[in-house]
Amino acid sequence: MNHPPVTLPRLTSLLRQATPRLLEGVVAPMAVFYVAMAVLGLKVALLATIGWVYLCVVVRLVRGTRVPATMFVAALAITARAAISFVLDSWQYFLIQPELGTMCIAVAFLASVRLNRPLVQKLTLDYIHLPQAVLKHERVRRFFARITLLWAFVLLANSTVSIWLVLHQTLGGYMLIRTSVVAAISGLAIAFSILGFKRVLRRLHHAPA
Repeated sequence: MNHPPVTLPRLTSLLRQATPRLLEGVVAPMAVFYVAMAVLGLKVALLATIGWVYLCVVVRLVRGTRVPATMFVAALAITARAAISFVLDSWQYFLIQPELGTMCIAVAFLASVRLNRPLVQKLTLDYIHLPQAVLKHERVRRFFARITLLWAFVLLANSTVSIWLVLHQTLGGYMLIRTSVVAAISGLAIAFSILGFKRVLRRLHHAPA
């Protein structure tokens, strides 16, 4: 008996879901910060960035759209970051703080593999339904453990590069170089993850249960 086939959503469908959230929660705040910083200075840029984040929350509430818990957490986090940077009068602190948080997430990824509960598996199940028989298969468990390790090192690499750029580049140089480097590293990791996942599922479909 073969395992039941598992259908992956199209990559274009996943991108359509993820792109608006990425633009709203990551790209737009950084664009607001950079433009306001160049035109009006650091403190106005910090206030403008906070204003953008809370505006997104208010718009969702007015429209009756569900506000994800992560958006509230992000709003509180960016407020704390901006407050520290405002007091210290340094844009570097505003950009370094989230990278330290990303390193903590990478450590959590590593720990989840050690505990045999890979976090990438939990994140994948938010988008794709996988039968329990598939999740318990040894080949699938090994795949998620390896991909979780991969993403732990991707996060560490991105954060290390970002922190180095903050300390050695101007804000403009940081924005340009970091965007290119992080996009290249993350893009390769995403492609490898998707292709690897499809390969495992194809093999699993033809393997005995």
